[in-house]
Amino acid sequence: MSDWKARTKLVHGGIRRSQYNEVSEGIFLTQGFVYDNAEAAEARFIETGPDEFIYARYGNPTVSMFEQRIAMLEGAEDAFATASGMAAVNGALMSLVQAGDHVVSAKALFGSCLHILENILMKFGVEVTFVDGTNLDEWRAAVRPDTKVCFFESMSNPTLEVIDVAGVSEIAHAVGAKVVVDNVFSTPVFSKAVEQGADVIVYSATKHIDGQGRALGGVVIGTKEYIRGPLETYMKHTGGSLSPFNAWIMLKGLETIDLRVRAQAETALKIAEAVSGHGALLRTIYPGLKDHAQHALVQSQLAGNGGTVLSLDVKGGKEAAFKFLNALTIPVISNNLGDAKSIATHPATTTHQRLSDAQKTDLGISPGLIRFSVGLEDADDLIDDVQQALDASQK
Repeated sequence: MSDWKARTKLVHGGIRRSQYNEVSEGIFLTQGFVYDNAEAAEARFIETGPDEFIYARYGNPTVSMFEQRIAMLEGAEDAFATASGMAAVNGALMSLVQAGDHVVSAKALFGSCLHILENILMKFGVEVTFVDGTNLDEWRAAVRPDTKVCFFESMSNPTLEVIDVAGVSEIAHAVGAKVVVDNVFSTPVFSKAVEQGADVIVYSATKHIDGQGRALGGVVIGTKEYIRGPLETYMKHTGGSLSPFNAWIMLKGLETIDLRVRAQAETALKIAEAVSGHGALLRTIYPGLKDHAQHALVQSQLAGNGGTVLSLDVKGGKEAAFKFLNALTIPVISNNLGDAKSIATHPATTTHQRLSDAQKTDLGISPGLIRFSVGLEDADDLIDDVQQALDASQK
Protein backbone atom coordinates (compact mmCIF):
# COMPACT_ATOMS: atom_id res chain seq x y z
CA MET A 1 0.00 0.00 0.00
CA SER A 2 2.87 2.39 0.69
CA ASP A 3 3.73 2.34 -3.03
CA TRP A 4 0.22 3.35 -4.10
CA LYS A 5 -0.43 6.78 -5.56
CA ALA A 6 -2.61 9.21 -3.60
CA ARG A 7 -5.91 8.56 -5.39
CA THR A 8 -5.56 4.81 -4.88
CA LYS A 9 -4.88 5.31 -1.17
CA LEU A 10 -7.94 7.56 -0.93
CA VAL A 11 -10.19 4.81 -2.26
CA HIS A 12 -8.70 1.68 -0.68
CA GLY A 13 -6.54 2.79 2.27
CA GLY A 14 -7.38 1.34 5.68
CA ILE A 15 -10.14 -0.96 4.46
CA ARG A 16 -11.24 -3.60 6.98
CA ARG A 17 -14.10 -5.86 5.93
CA SER A 18 -16.43 -7.92 8.06
CA GLN A 19 -17.23 -11.57 7.43
CA TYR A 20 -19.70 -10.39 4.77
CA ASN A 21 -16.98 -8.83 2.55
CA GLU A 22 -18.98 -5.68 1.85
CA VAL A 23 -17.82 -3.33 -0.94
CA SER A 24 -18.56 -0.07 0.86
CA GLU A 25 -17.04 0.40 4.30
CA GLY A 26 -19.24 -0.84 7.12
CA ILE A 27 -20.72 1.51 9.73
CA PHE A 28 -20.31 -0.03 13.16
CA LEU A 29 -22.90 1.87 15.18
CA THR A 30 -22.07 0.49 18.59
CA GLN A 31 -20.88 2.10 21.80
CA GLY A 32 -19.24 -1.05 23.16
CA PHE A 33 -17.92 -4.49 22.33
CA VAL A 34 -18.56 -8.00 23.73
CA TYR A 35 -15.86 -10.32 25.09
CA ASP A 36 -15.99 -14.12 24.92
CA ASN A 37 -15.20 -14.43 28.61
CA ALA A 38 -13.92 -12.50 31.62
CA GLU A 39 -10.33 -13.43 30.84
CA ALA A 40 -10.65 -11.95 27.34
CA ALA A 41 -12.03 -8.72 28.79
CA GLU A 42 -9.11 -8.49 31.21
CA ALA A 43 -6.61 -9.12 28.40
CA ARG A 44 -8.22 -6.49 26.15
CA PHE A 45 -7.84 -3.81 28.82
CA ILE A 46 -4.19 -4.70 29.33
CA GLU A 47 -3.27 -4.57 25.64
CA THR A 48 -5.57 -3.85 22.71
CA GLY A 49 -4.68 -5.41 19.36
CA PRO A 50 -5.18 -3.76 15.94
CA ASP A 51 -8.57 -5.44 15.42
CA GLU A 52 -9.72 -5.24 19.02
CA PHE A 53 -11.86 -2.51 20.53
CA ILE A 54 -13.10 -1.63 24.01
CA TYR A 55 -15.42 1.36 23.82
CA ALA A 56 -16.40 3.78 21.05
CA ARG A 57 -14.78 6.69 22.89
CA TYR A 58 -11.47 4.79 22.63
CA GLY A 59 -11.86 3.40 19.12
CA ASN A 60 -14.23 1.85 16.58
CA PRO A 61 -13.70 -0.13 13.34
CA THR A 62 -15.25 2.55 11.10
CA VAL A 63 -13.34 5.34 12.83
CA SER A 64 -10.15 3.31 12.59
CA MET A 65 -10.56 2.99 8.82
CA PHE A 66 -10.78 6.76 8.50
CA GLU A 67 -7.75 7.25 10.74
CA GLN A 68 -5.65 4.78 8.77
CA ARG A 69 -6.66 6.24 5.41
CA ILE A 70 -5.88 9.87 6.27
CA ALA A 71 -2.58 8.87 7.92
CA MET A 72 -1.64 6.94 4.79
CA LEU A 73 -2.43 9.94 2.62
CA GLU A 74 -0.30 12.25 4.80
CA GLY A 75 2.60 9.81 4.93
CA ALA A 76 2.33 9.64 8.72
CA GLU A 77 2.32 6.70 11.11
CA ASP A 78 -1.07 7.19 12.76
CA ALA A 79 -4.06 9.44 13.35
CA PHE A 80 -6.82 10.01 15.90
CA ALA A 81 -10.24 11.15 14.67
CA THR A 82 -12.08 13.79 16.70
CA ALA A 83 -15.59 15.18 16.99
CA SER A 84 -14.70 18.45 15.24
CA GLY A 85 -11.77 20.43 13.92
CA MET A 86 -11.58 22.43 17.13
CA ALA A 87 -11.52 19.22 19.17
CA ALA A 88 -8.47 18.29 17.10
CA VAL A 89 -6.74 21.64 17.73
CA ASN A 90 -7.56 21.57 21.44
CA GLY A 91 -6.45 17.95 21.83
CA ALA A 92 -3.20 18.46 19.95
CA LEU A 93 -2.21 21.47 22.04
CA MET A 94 -3.45 20.31 25.44
CA SER A 95 -1.76 16.91 25.10
CA LEU A 96 1.64 18.52 24.49
CA VAL A 97 1.87 21.22 27.18
CA GLN A 98 1.47 21.75 30.90
CA ALA A 99 1.65 24.68 33.30
CA GLY A 100 4.94 26.52 32.98
CA ASP A 101 5.52 25.60 29.34
CA HIS A 102 5.94 28.09 26.52
CA VAL A 103 4.16 28.12 23.14
CA VAL A 104 5.00 30.26 20.12
CA SER A 105 2.14 30.82 17.70
CA ALA A 106 1.45 32.74 14.54
CA LYS A 107 -0.99 35.55 15.32
CA ALA A 108 -3.04 35.08 12.14
CA LEU A 109 -5.46 32.39 13.30
CA PHE A 110 -9.12 31.39 13.24
CA GLY A 111 -10.98 32.97 16.15
CA SER A 112 -11.56 29.72 18.05
CA CYS A 113 -7.88 28.79 17.77
CA LEU A 114 -7.00 32.17 19.27
CA HIS A 115 -9.46 31.50 22.09
CA ILE A 116 -7.72 28.22 22.99
CA LEU A 117 -4.33 29.93 23.08
CA GLU A 118 -5.36 33.16 24.82
CA ASN A 119 -8.13 32.03 27.13
CA ILE A 120 -7.55 28.33 27.82
CA LEU A 121 -3.82 27.62 27.68
CA MET A 122 -2.90 30.89 29.37
CA LYS A 123 -5.53 30.31 32.07
CA PHE A 124 -3.81 27.05 32.97
CA GLY A 125 -0.35 28.58 33.19
CA VAL A 126 1.00 28.15 29.68
CA GLU A 127 2.79 31.21 28.31
CA VAL A 128 2.02 32.06 24.68
CA THR A 129 4.03 34.37 22.43
CA PHE A 130 2.45 35.54 19.15
CA VAL A 131 4.54 36.33 16.08
CA ASP A 132 4.12 37.30 12.45
CA GLY A 133 4.03 33.76 11.08
CA THR A 134 5.54 34.74 7.73
CA ASN A 135 8.65 36.23 9.37
CA LEU A 136 11.18 33.53 10.28
CA ASP A 137 13.26 36.06 12.21
CA GLU A 138 10.34 36.56 14.60
CA TRP A 139 10.10 32.79 15.16
CA ARG A 140 13.84 32.67 15.89
CA ALA A 141 13.58 35.53 18.36
CA ALA A 142 10.54 34.06 20.12
CA VAL A 143 11.58 30.43 20.73
CA ARG A 144 13.26 29.59 24.04
CA PRO A 145 14.69 26.51 25.74
CA ASP A 146 11.30 26.00 27.45
CA THR A 147 9.31 26.32 24.21
CA LYS A 148 7.33 23.10 23.79
CA VAL A 149 5.14 23.86 20.76
CA CYS A 150 5.18 26.08 17.68
CA PHE A 151 1.67 26.38 16.27
CA PHE A 152 0.36 27.95 13.08
CA GLU A 153 -2.07 27.64 10.21
CA SER A 154 -0.02 26.72 7.14
CA MET A 155 -2.34 29.04 5.20
CA SER A 156 -4.04 31.55 7.46
CA ASN A 157 -7.75 32.22 7.79
CA PRO A 158 -8.96 34.53 6.22
CA THR A 159 -6.03 36.56 4.86
CA LEU A 160 -4.31 33.55 3.25
CA GLU A 161 -0.78 34.14 4.49
CA VAL A 162 1.38 31.11 3.70
CA ILE A 163 3.85 30.04 6.40
CA ASP A 164 7.11 28.24 5.66
CA VAL A 165 6.56 24.82 7.27
CA ALA A 166 10.14 23.66 6.73
CA GLY A 167 11.60 26.95 7.98
CA VAL A 168 9.56 27.05 11.19
CA SER A 169 10.19 23.34 11.79
CA GLU A 170 13.94 23.82 11.64
CA ILE A 171 13.74 26.67 14.16
CA ALA A 172 11.41 24.76 16.50
CA HIS A 173 13.36 21.52 16.42
CA ALA A 174 16.58 23.37 17.29
CA VAL A 175 15.13 24.03 20.77
CA GLY A 176 13.32 20.68 21.04
CA ALA A 177 9.84 22.07 20.34
CA LYS A 178 7.11 20.21 18.44
CA VAL A 179 5.52 21.77 15.35
CA VAL A 180 1.72 21.62 15.24
CA VAL A 181 0.21 22.70 11.92
CA ASP A 182 -3.45 23.47 11.25
CA ASN A 183 -3.51 22.42 7.62
CA VAL A 184 -7.13 23.07 6.60
CA PHE A 185 -6.55 25.70 3.91
CA SER A 186 -3.54 23.90 2.43
CA THR A 187 -5.66 20.70 2.27
CA PRO A 188 -4.37 17.12 2.53
CA VAL A 189 -4.31 17.04 -1.27
CA PHE A 190 -1.73 19.80 -1.76
CA SER A 191 0.27 19.81 1.48
CA LYS A 192 3.26 17.61 2.30
CA ALA A 193 3.69 18.96 5.83
CA VAL A 194 5.13 15.72 7.26
CA GLU A 195 7.91 15.72 4.65
CA GLN A 196 8.51 19.41 5.42
CA GLY A 197 9.09 18.78 9.12
CA ALA A 198 5.73 19.10 10.88
CA ASP A 199 5.36 16.82 13.89
CA VAL A 200 1.59 17.06 14.32
CA ILE A 201 -1.02 17.97 11.69
CA VAL A 202 -4.62 18.83 12.44
CA TYR A 203 -7.58 19.08 10.10
CA SER A 204 -11.16 20.09 10.41
CA ALA A 205 -12.59 17.17 8.43
CA THR A 206 -15.79 19.21 8.22
CA LYS A 207 -14.09 21.14 5.43
CA HIS A 208 -12.63 19.52 2.33
CA ILE A 209 -12.58 15.96 3.69
CA ASP A 210 -16.36 15.80 3.96
CA GLY A 211 -16.62 18.73 1.61
CA GLN A 212 -20.38 18.47 1.21
CA GLY A 213 -21.75 20.19 4.29
CA ARG A 214 -22.99 17.06 6.02
CA ALA A 215 -21.09 16.45 9.24
CA LEU A 216 -18.60 17.73 11.80
CA GLY A 217 -15.29 15.99 12.27
CA GLY A 218 -11.59 16.47 12.84
CA VAL A 219 -8.36 14.51 12.93
CA VAL A 220 -4.90 14.75 14.51
CA ILE A 221 -2.05 13.11 12.60
CA GLY A 222 1.46 12.23 13.78
CA THR A 223 3.75 9.48 14.99
CA LYS A 224 2.29 6.35 16.53
CA GLU A 225 4.14 7.12 19.77
CA TYR A 226 2.41 10.49 20.07
CA ILE A 227 -1.02 9.50 18.73
CA ARG A 228 -1.41 6.35 20.84
CA GLY A 229 0.40 7.94 23.78
CA PRO A 230 -0.35 11.44 25.10
CA LEU A 231 -2.98 12.34 22.49
CA GLU A 232 -5.12 9.20 22.82
CA THR A 233 -4.87 9.39 26.61
CA TYR A 234 -6.13 12.97 26.56
CA MET A 235 -8.86 12.42 23.96
CA LYS A 236 -10.36 9.21 25.30
CA HIS A 237 -10.68 10.65 28.81
CA THR A 238 -12.09 14.01 27.70
CA GLY A 239 -14.55 12.57 25.18
CA GLY A 240 -13.70 14.31 21.92
CA SER A 241 -13.91 11.22 19.71
CA LEU A 242 -15.57 11.04 16.29
CA SER A 243 -18.87 9.20 15.88
CA PRO A 244 -18.83 6.08 13.64
CA PHE A 245 -21.46 7.52 11.31
CA ASN A 246 -19.50 10.73 10.80
CA ALA A 247 -16.34 8.68 10.28
CA TRP A 248 -18.13 6.79 7.49
CA ILE A 249 -19.08 10.11 5.88
CA MET A 250 -15.45 11.21 6.03
CA LEU A 251 -14.34 7.93 4.45
CA LYS A 252 -16.71 8.52 1.56
CA GLY A 253 -15.44 12.09 1.29
CA LEU A 254 -11.83 10.97 1.05
CA GLU A 255 -12.66 8.86 -2.01
CA THR A 256 -13.31 12.02 -4.04
CA ILE A 257 -11.31 14.73 -2.23
CA ASP A 258 -8.46 14.76 -4.75
CA LEU A 259 -10.84 15.31 -7.65
CA ARG A 260 -12.90 17.93 -5.80
CA VAL A 261 -10.05 19.99 -4.36
CA ARG A 262 -8.13 20.14 -7.62
CA ALA A 263 -11.25 21.29 -9.49
CA GLN A 264 -12.03 23.89 -6.80
CA ALA A 265 -8.48 25.25 -6.82
CA GLU A 266 -8.51 25.51 -10.61
CA THR A 267 -11.73 27.53 -10.46
CA ALA A 268 -10.42 29.67 -7.59
CA LEU A 269 -7.43 30.70 -9.68
CA LYS A 270 -9.69 31.55 -12.64
CA ILE A 271 -11.91 33.73 -10.46
CA ALA A 272 -8.93 35.46 -8.86
CA GLU A 273 -7.41 36.22 -12.25
CA ALA A 274 -10.75 37.41 -13.66
CA VAL A 275 -11.57 39.86 -10.85
CA SER A 276 -8.06 41.04 -9.96
CA GLY A 277 -7.92 44.74 -10.68
CA HIS A 278 -11.72 45.17 -10.62
CA GLY A 279 -12.63 48.73 -9.74
CA ALA A 280 -14.67 47.65 -6.72
CA LEU A 281 -11.72 45.91 -5.06
CA LEU A 282 -8.92 47.19 -2.88
CA ARG A 283 -7.24 43.78 -2.86
CA THR A 284 -7.61 40.34 -4.40
CA ILE A 285 -5.86 37.83 -2.17
CA TYR A 286 -5.12 34.41 -3.60
CA PRO A 287 -1.87 32.49 -3.03
CA GLY A 288 -1.88 31.25 -6.62
CA LEU A 289 -1.59 34.79 -8.01
CA LYS A 290 1.90 35.97 -8.89
CA ASP A 291 1.50 39.14 -6.81
CA HIS A 292 0.84 37.20 -3.60
CA ALA A 293 3.51 37.94 -0.99
CA GLN A 294 4.39 34.27 -0.54
CA HIS A 295 3.91 33.19 -4.15
CA ALA A 296 7.42 31.67 -4.36
CA LEU A 297 6.75 29.65 -1.20
CA VAL A 298 3.47 28.42 -2.67
CA GLN A 299 5.41 27.09 -5.65
CA SER A 300 7.79 25.07 -3.47
CA GLN A 301 5.59 24.12 -0.51
CA LEU A 302 2.30 23.45 -2.29
CA ALA A 303 3.56 22.64 -5.78
CA GLY A 304 2.06 25.90 -7.03
CA ASN A 305 -1.47 25.16 -5.85
CA GLY A 306 -3.14 28.19 -4.28
CA GLY A 307 -5.97 26.35 -2.57
CA THR A 308 -9.74 26.60 -2.77
CA VAL A 309 -10.26 29.95 -1.04
CA LEU A 310 -9.71 33.55 -2.11
CA SER A 311 -10.36 36.76 -0.23
CA LEU A 312 -11.76 39.94 -1.74
CA ASP A 313 -11.39 43.33 -0.05
CA VAL A 314 -14.32 45.41 -1.30
CA LYS A 315 -14.12 49.20 -1.44
CA GLY A 316 -16.62 50.88 0.85
CA GLY A 317 -16.18 48.78 3.98
CA LYS A 318 -18.92 46.79 5.66
CA GLU A 319 -21.79 48.43 3.76
CA ALA A 320 -20.26 47.58 0.37
CA ALA A 321 -19.29 44.11 1.54
CA PHE A 322 -22.88 43.41 2.60
CA LYS A 323 -24.15 44.71 -0.76
CA PHE A 324 -21.76 42.31 -2.46
CA LEU A 325 -22.91 39.37 -0.36
CA ASN A 326 -26.59 40.13 -0.85
CA ALA A 327 -26.14 40.47 -4.63
CA LEU A 328 -24.63 37.00 -5.08
CA THR A 329 -27.02 34.50 -6.65
CA ILE A 330 -24.97 31.27 -6.70
CA PRO A 331 -22.75 31.20 -3.58
CA VAL A 332 -24.47 30.88 -0.22
CA ILE A 333 -23.73 33.12 2.75
CA SER A 334 -22.41 30.93 5.53
CA ASN A 335 -19.33 30.47 7.71
CA ASN A 336 -18.05 27.08 6.53
CA LEU A 337 -15.53 26.50 3.72
CA GLY A 338 -14.17 23.71 1.55
CA ASP A 339 -17.66 22.72 0.43
CA ALA A 340 -19.09 21.59 -2.91
CA LYS A 341 -21.18 24.77 -2.79
CA SER A 342 -19.40 28.11 -3.03
CA ILE A 343 -19.64 29.99 0.27
CA ALA A 344 -19.10 33.69 0.97
CA THR A 345 -18.28 34.88 4.48
CA HIS A 346 -17.77 38.29 6.12
CA PRO A 347 -15.10 37.44 8.72
CA ALA A 348 -15.20 40.77 10.59
CA THR A 349 -18.80 40.18 11.69
CA THR A 350 -18.83 36.37 11.91
CA THR A 351 -15.82 34.03 12.25
CA HIS A 352 -13.50 36.74 13.64
CA GLN A 353 -16.15 38.93 15.24
CA ARG A 354 -14.77 38.50 18.78
CA LEU A 355 -11.43 40.10 17.87
CA SER A 356 -10.89 43.73 18.81
CA ASP A 357 -10.77 46.34 16.07
CA ALA A 358 -7.03 46.67 16.69
CA GLN A 359 -6.53 42.92 16.26
CA LYS A 360 -8.57 42.88 13.07
CA THR A 361 -6.53 45.76 11.67
CA ASP A 362 -3.27 44.06 12.64
CA LEU A 363 -4.34 40.86 10.91
CA GLY A 364 -5.64 42.61 7.79
CA ILE A 365 -9.28 41.73 8.44
CA SER A 366 -10.83 44.89 7.11
CA PRO A 367 -14.56 45.77 7.19
CA GLY A 368 -14.72 45.11 3.45
CA LEU A 369 -13.00 41.72 3.46
CA ILE A 370 -14.93 38.76 2.03
CA ARG A 371 -13.68 35.18 2.34
CA PHE A 372 -14.81 33.27 -0.74
CA SER A 373 -14.67 29.47 -0.60
CA VAL A 374 -14.94 28.14 -4.14
CA GLY A 375 -17.21 25.18 -4.78
CA LEU A 376 -17.79 22.84 -7.69
CA GLU A 377 -20.02 25.08 -9.77
CA ASP A 378 -19.09 26.08 -13.32
CA ALA A 379 -16.20 28.56 -13.27
CA ASP A 380 -17.78 30.91 -15.82
CA ASP A 381 -21.03 31.06 -13.87
CA LEU A 382 -19.17 31.96 -10.70
CA ILE A 383 -17.05 34.59 -12.44
CA ASP A 384 -20.13 36.26 -13.92
CA ASP A 385 -21.88 36.19 -10.54
CA VAL A 386 -18.93 37.61 -8.61
CA GLN A 387 -18.39 40.38 -11.15
CA GLN A 388 -22.04 41.49 -11.09
CA ALA A 389 -22.01 41.41 -7.27
CA LEU A 390 -18.87 43.57 -7.23
CA ASP A 391 -20.58 46.04 -9.53
CA ALA A 392 -23.62 46.05 -7.24
CA SER A 393 -21.45 46.70 -4.16
CA GLN A 394 -20.58 50.17 -5.37
CA LYS A 395 -24.12 51.38 -6.10
